[in-house]
Amino acid sequence: MSHPTFDHTLQEGNLWLKAVAGELHMDEMRHAYSALRATLHALRDRLPPERAVHFGAQLPMLIRGLFFEGWRLAGKPTGERSVDAFCEHVGHELPPHFPMDAQTVARGVFATLAARVDAGEIGKVIDQLPIPLRALWPEVARRI
Repeated sequence: MSHPTFDHTLQEGNLWLKAVAGELHMDEMRHAYSALRATLHALRDRLPPERAVHFGAQLPMLIRGLFFEGWRLAGKPTGERSVDAFCEHVGHELPPHFPMDAQTVARGVFATLAARVDAGEIGKVIDQLPIPLRALWPEVARRI
């Protein structure tokens, strides 16, 4: 027998994975999971801890757990100021021989986040990022 809350949580998590897979044109859910996890971790680490907590609170339960998995406050936020440096962080979080480059992954996951999280919260997250990193987000989500 299952519990309705857990069933809903799993269903919602799978919908998020399907959204990432669709955005990135991936056939395998394991790749969508890896892309979502890697980008969430790089974003979480780049945000000031208070903003990361506020953002994490907006995510569905299962995705929130993924976002906070293994988080260490020491040394946060990280200092990536360029797209290349941020994408290098995403790349380190991806499994070896991942079938897609880190910049494409980050853009696709950010598009999914922008479509699924409150626009005001996404705007606050983007505002916390250095201007070059904001270019990874869909233009419609950016305020400047």
